[in-house]
Amino acid sequence: MEKIRIAIQKSGRLSEKSLSLLKEAGISLDNGSRKLRSEARFFPLEVIFLRDDDIPQYVEDGVAHIGIVGENEYAEKACEVDLIERLGYSRCKLSIAIPKSESYRGVEDLEGKRIATSYPVILKNFLAEHGVSADIHFLSGSVEIAPSIGVADAIFDIVSSGSTLISNGLKEVEVAMKSEAVVIANRDLDDDIQAILAKLLFRIRSVMAASSNKYILLNAPNDKLQEIISLLPGMKSPTVMPLAEEGWSSVHSVLRESTFWEVIDRLKELGAQGILVIPIEKMIV
Repeated sequence: MEKIRIAIQKSGRLSEKSLSLLKEAGISLDNGSRKLRSEARFFPLEVIFLRDDDIPQYVEDGVAHIGIVGENEYAEKACEVDLIERLGYSRCKLSIAIPKSESYRGVEDLEGKRIATSYPVILKNFLAEHGVSADIHFLSGSVEIAPSIGVADAIFDIVSSGSTLISNGLKEVEVAMKSEAVVIANRDLDDDIQAILAKLLFRIRSVMAASSNKYILLNAPNDKLQEIISLLPGMKSPTVMPLAEEGWSSVHSVLRESTFWEVIDRLKELGAQGILVIPIEKMIV
């Protein structure tokens, strides 16, 4: 039976998150990530473990049918592959930073500057969009020390917490790109692989939907029932059942994580009681 081959970063946080996502989607791997290649049990899939910056090229070449990679690597390599799903984890941003002692009025201040980066393609495109000409100095690592040793006037690099910038006397002045883990795919997949991919994406989307929603149960006074229902649309509409106590109903629904606390506050104002919130393991939509 044909199997879909997926390329995943061989180590690091993105790798751990990606393997966890597959596990939650019911795909267990033999031998974990200790080998460079691992087959799944009970699903036609095998994983090959690669350096993150090699994944786009391997997918373009068809060595892997799909890959999970940071969007920054996808954009930097500019390979002929398709971005087919955003996964919402391993978020970061690519930013320009300068010495904190220097002033900054806008992108035009970068004109003629030397900027050190490991992402010259993304930086070149950003500068071109803003009509700025600068000297891009490629470094494969330790970009943040470039200004302090006189190699560059500014840097362009991944920023997560910003602590690395602070420790090197830098400040963030421009965000050029926001990145997250994405699924990329070869553009010439046959029908059998497309069918397996559709099943895999269905599972992944179910896991992602579950992680961004909560199941909520509450007791609602009937005179406020319609207002409460309007706050809880659920997947189609809430489930409403009468309670033994007259004048009250039990309401069951699904609530998005992003609006959770605002909605809870409003439910309490409307007299909702006995509010229970339950994590959702899988959500089939």
